[in-house]
Amino acid sequence: MEATQACACDKLTQEKERHVRANARDYNDKFSYGDNLIRTSKYNIFTFLPINMFEQFQRVANAYFLVLLILQLIPEISSLSWFTTIVPLVLVLVITAVKDATDDYFRHKSDQQVNNRQSQVLIKGSLQSEKWMNVRVGDIIKLENNQFVAADILLLSSSEPYGLCYVETAELDGETNLKVRQALAITSDLGDISKLMDFDGEVICEPPNNKLDKFIGTLYWRDNKYPLDNEKLLLRGCVLRNTEWCFGMVIFAGLQTKLMQNSGSTKFKRTSIDKLMNTLVLWIFAFLICMGVILAIGNTIWESRVGRNFQVFLLWNEIQSSAVFSGFLTFWSYIIILNTVVPISLYVSVEVLRLCHSYFINWDRKMYHSQTDTAAEARTTTLNEELGQVEFIFSDKTGTLTQNIMVFSKCSINGHTYGDVYDEFDHKVEITEKTACLDFSFNPLRDRTFKFYDDSLVEAVKLEDPAVQEFFRLLALCHTVMSEEKREGHLVYQAQSPDEGALVTAARNFGFVFRARTPETITLCEMGRAVTYQLLAILDFNNVRKRMSVIVRNPQGHIKLYSKGADTIIFDRLDSSSEDLMYTTSEHLSEFAGEGLRTLALAYKDLDENYFEVWMKKFLFASTIIENREDLLAALYEEIEQGLKLLGATAIEDKLQEGVPETIACLNLADIKIWVLTGDKLETAMNIGYSCNMLRDDMNEVFVISGLTLLEVQQQLRSAKEQILSLSRVSSAGDVGRTDMFADDSVFEETIIAEYALVINGHSLAYALEPQLEHILLDLACLCKTVICCRVTPMQKAQVVELVKRHKRAVTLAIGDGANDVSMIKTAQIGVGISGQEGMQAVLASDYSFAQFRYLQRLLLVHGRWSYFRMCNFLRYFFYKNFAFTLVHFWYGFFCGFSAQTVYDQWFITLFNIVYTSLPVLAMGLFDQDVNHQNSLRYPSLYKPGQQNLLFNKRQFFLCTLQGMGTSFLLFFIPYGAFSVMAKEDGSQFSDQQVFAVTIATSLVIVVSVQIGLDTHYWTAVNHLFIWGSLTVYFVILFAMQSNGIFGIFTSNFPFIGTARNSLPEKSVWLVILLTTVVCVVPGLAVSFLRVDLFPTLTDKVRHLQQSRKRQRPQEQNLRRVRRTSSRRSAYAFSHQQGYGELITSGKNMRASTVSSARSPQRTPRGSNWVENMLKRKNEVSCMSDESAGAQESTDRAMRTPKQQHTD
Repeated sequence: MEATQACACDKLTQEKERHVRANARDYNDKFSYGDNLIRTSKYNIFTFLPINMFEQFQRVANAYFLVLLILQLIPEISSLSWFTTIVPLVLVLVITAVKDATDDYFRHKSDQQVNNRQSQVLIKGSLQSEKWMNVRVGDIIKLENNQFVAADILLLSSSEPYGLCYVETAELDGETNLKVRQALAITSDLGDISKLMDFDGEVICEPPNNKLDKFIGTLYWRDNKYPLDNEKLLLRGCVLRNTEWCFGMVIFAGLQTKLMQNSGSTKFKRTSIDKLMNTLVLWIFAFLICMGVILAIGNTIWESRVGRNFQVFLLWNEIQSSAVFSGFLTFWSYIIILNTVVPISLYVSVEVLRLCHSYFINWDRKMYHSQTDTAAEARTTTLNEELGQVEFIFSDKTGTLTQNIMVFSKCSINGHTYGDVYDEFDHKVEITEKTACLDFSFNPLRDRTFKFYDDSLVEAVKLEDPAVQEFFRLLALCHTVMSEEKREGHLVYQAQSPDEGALVTAARNFGFVFRARTPETITLCEMGRAVTYQLLAILDFNNVRKRMSVIVRNPQGHIKLYSKGADTIIFDRLDSSSEDLMYTTSEHLSEFAGEGLRTLALAYKDLDENYFEVWMKKFLFASTIIENREDLLAALYEEIEQGLKLLGATAIEDKLQEGVPETIACLNLADIKIWVLTGDKLETAMNIGYSCNMLRDDMNEVFVISGLTLLEVQQQLRSAKEQILSLSRVSSAGDVGRTDMFADDSVFEETIIAEYALVINGHSLAYALEPQLEHILLDLACLCKTVICCRVTPMQKAQVVELVKRHKRAVTLAIGDGANDVSMIKTAQIGVGISGQEGMQAVLASDYSFAQFRYLQRLLLVHGRWSYFRMCNFLRYFFYKNFAFTLVHFWYGFFCGFSAQTVYDQWFITLFNIVYTSLPVLAMGLFDQDVNHQNSLRYPSLYKPGQQNLLFNKRQFFLCTLQGMGTSFLLFFIPYGAFSVMAKEDGSQFSDQQVFAVTIATSLVIVVSVQIGLDTHYWTAVNHLFIWGSLTVYFVILFAMQSNGIFGIFTSNFPFIGTARNSLPEKSVWLVILLTTVVCVVPGLAVSFLRVDLFPTLTDKVRHLQQSRKRQRPQEQNLRRVRRTSSRRSAYAFSHQQGYGELITSGKNMRASTVSSARSPQRTPRGSNWVENMLKRKNEVSCMSDESAGAQESTDRAMRTPKQQHTD
């Protein structure tokens, strides 16, 4: 597949523009365009084995074991049979190959299913059924309702009026709402076969690319040219809906379609433990080389001094010409014998653990959102333990922290505000669920779910106030909403963004009902009267303009421009006559902003007929140009949107999601820094920050960076940084006499003693991200408790994440719900998508997904912490047991003349890691937990060891390998010493090496089983089954392999005949095994006991509390939201990226489908002060030692000062 795509890419680099002629296969074949065959599979029956093996041996571990296998096949250096390596290697290769083959088989089936779909192609004057793979560029094909689009086709005609058709684009962008496309008017009547056969138009367009939202081309037909854009194109992967049939001309086929151009491989993300493992494997390999060199030198010395005395009766081989060469061969022999310090089963076990941890996330019912029937989903299996090490969270605001369910709350019209409720004493009353809402029964077309509480606005509408009527007329006309009337009076709106839906619904309830639209008209029902406006142009929204406008002609023949957008944008384009009203409205906007509302300014303009005609000619000309079309249109839009007259402003409430303040507070206590990156205006973002308790009035300082030049931004950043550092120094100087409780924890001190926040807008951020300022920005941001970046672009979001990744080397997590969050999600080490109101783009690009922001708390503090804890324990134990197992050979080398003889039976070496000890360590890695999930959430500080990488690092690796080396030393020398003075019950000596080997092997299996039992914190039935079952399996296999029967069948492969049944019945052997086990285990047990008793960690304290409170349900603490009012300004930010304006003006009226409205979660209850609750929780965590000491003061001295906890 890669080769095919690479070849296609080479063609694309040569293709400057595409020429496609309808019904002319011979002409189109001259350009060698790609066919419509899709091939996503990687292998076929002939290439599977070589390609798959090549891929697998690109992994260092597999290549390493292949080299060992080759060495084992050389008789002169191999003292182990080849099967000791080939059995586990083949097992790993086969399991991986089967997995890859299964995946590719399903890809083959999917490819065949797609390629063999039938499509109706116009060939030789008739429609013929052809497989998709046989469709070619330039063909005219017919699509019917509910069919998938076979290729990227230019829509020519359809069964609907005006050449309309409706498509579902779920496979492209994850959105299930219908989108409308419209054919050119000149081709919309090509509905019968004869006309289509005569169609010979030629399309000249851009070459294939991956831009789903952009297409530029021109149709040349009958000596005329017609502009083509993305709204004329039906893309492969779409499904035709609510349209009986349509005809289209194939422009791009196969791998050159936009769907396939976007099907690139996702960037592979690796965890910090993976990177550490690569380093450790190199260390182990170097250690292996050192041991080989030591033993090789020993062999050389032994052969030169002692070995030559045996040459009389034990001659050297011909190849073994000298002691030095013997040492050289011995080096490779020991490399083979000691290779199990890097076991191949480790990599398989790690992948199994990660897969199971992913399923635990998927199965967690506490992360299931019943209202939307959405469960949490781990979309990757490689990052689970990284969830336990997150230090920075980058969050979108709209739809992530908020619900993205917009409610029309207030408005300002002609200098008057509406939306507040007053009592009989003219005092403002807070609106609650018990507040009576207005009765809109006078309007039969009302939306019954709409709620408003200020009756003065209804009275103004009924009194036909001109400004109020023009205000709602603008809301009913200036939008891209699609309407469908399923039955008389029952309207369903399908809006491109929740904001537009809220505004049009508000206009509907106040008597200005948007009823229907055609490409040329918009029909309203104004106070019960049907009024039709001629739609002349839509000046569409985009992220640069931050506004949209419509130009209409009313029934009286007057031409009007209606515009809505961000207040700063609209105010810059107002006529001087609106200056006084602008100041008044600006004050109202500040009031709305104080409540965290999203605002939008509305304005209109009367257009002169002659001026409009000249402008329209320029507009039509710019619409047909291929190059710089967007720039020319933007200039024309700017020209006509000047001299506007202000009408007022709207205020929409975007409610917080349930549990957001509590989640943010809890994550802050876990020392996770949360940065909000949003496209909203500075004031809106700040007020949401106050609502979330990320910003608080008791903070020492909130720094706002809003410089317009590089120098201004630099000065503001440096000033803020110097202020923080100077205040910190003053604070430190004033607290010299206090206890040293926090002396070694400056970060904790800085966070608690002095709290700062940084707010920076997108314009200033662009300068701050320059190379000369990015370090100052990062230093300042890391000194602040809260960072909010507003008015940022998707690219800036990714740049901020990359900045932290690059310089802080911290684990970052990005969370969002919209297409503008995708770049941020892909850049962070962990990407989390929220399935919300803005489609599924973020989910499709994410590593983990769920429905609500509050589930992030459980994902990190429970699943992430457990995964990290389990993986670290698993790795520590795995390295311990393998060093204990392997280094016995090293000690034995000093007593066997460094002859590279193995201690154990070769079958024991083969089965130790894959049978005898694999399942217990897997059980520990799957089910172990230091504290339960309730306490993981109750004490967020338990998360900090993961951030500091304390549970598995180079020091921990050194300690566990040291323990393994010590265990191997004891495993060898205790039986060795005992056997030298021990006799059997009949008086004979234990002089048999095979008995010695069985004793050490049995001791090893028992020691590592006891050790894993001691290391397990949480026992389940599976743990018991696997530990005791593995011991049972060991003895069963031991006696079976050393039986007479199997020796009689495979004489040369099973030399340990009868050893087990002759040695293990001896009591002295079991005494040696018992002594070895006790001596190996007791030192580690004593160290663990003393560490917990003298230097307890927070985890130890919480575990002690958990055990003492087993029958008491943990008290959940509520961090309640404090409602705050502010005078800071806010502004509206569009939640969609590109409007439907051009689509609508060319006849693209959307057929709306019924959308079930999600019920808004209840408002977070108001309660006690947030800061007090937070400090109370911190005090409870830091004072946990006192609680525990009170429970067990006489016997337990584990509860010490926080300083002792910190030093541990």
